[in-house]
Amino acid sequence: MGLLEGQGAVVTGGGSGIGRATCRRMAEEGAKVAVFDLDAAAAQTVAREIGGEAFAVDVGDTVAMQAAVDAAAVRLGGLSIIDNNAGTSTFNRMHELDPAEWERVLRVNLTGVWAGIRAAVPHIRAAGGGSIVSTASISGTRPAAGEGPYSASKAAVAALTASAALEYGPSIRVNAVSPGMIRTTMTAPWFEYMPDQEERFVRGTPMGRVGDPEDVADVVVFLCSDMARFVTGQNIVVDGGLTLHGSGVDTVFERVFPEG
Repeated sequence: MGLLEGQGAVVTGGGSGIGRATCRRMAEEGAKVAVFDLDAAAAQTVAREIGGEAFAVDVGDTVAMQAAVDAAAVRLGGLSIIDNNAGTSTFNRMHELDPAEWERVLRVNLTGVWAGIRAAVPHIRAAGGGSIVSTASISGTRPAAGEGPYSASKAAVAALTASAALEYGPSIRVNAVSPGMIRTTMTAPWFEYMPDQEERFVRGTPMGRVGDPEDVADVVVFLCSDMARFVTGQNIVVDGGLTLHGSGVDTVFERVFPEG
């Protein structure tokens, strides 16, 4: 029997990267999974791979999220897990940041997490309890220059997680994961724009490599399983030790904006 046998789970941002790996691992552990993604084709592809359900949804749209989570709970025969994983990023000086870009990042990274919690809690309670996991970031624990809205939104996810753990325990456990440098479509531009950065990350990470999506997915599955039955309100850093040396993208700001 799998760690998540018989449970219904929603994974946002499930069409790629960490979300896709999490959908696969949850399915392998016996969960029925609803794959949420802004990219409908990506959601459908992953859903086909795991025998799950696909939903095209903008996590920042609270009305759409409520409708999608309600529908997923029906299709899955109940809902006991939500993984609020969808996210986006930006990189700029704060005084040069367009207000629309600020709003976009916070809408996805923070409002999207709150919308997932808001929509899922009644269903998880109806199922007798369960688990909520949200994706924060090492940028929220060790911010770097250039990451203002991203770092702020991810730090806020950790705070929101703690508040939710206090509100919904003991029947619902609420935790966050903070990935380090993980090889995904979001981080790929770093290595394309600055090819030497991969070697720097490998050298600066005690585990000696850049992370894979599965490294985070396994921690999410653990947090959703009964193995983590006494763990709530936590923000688990999954970075191979990278932030023992500082923030994840130290020195990058100076290279992108050399004039300071």
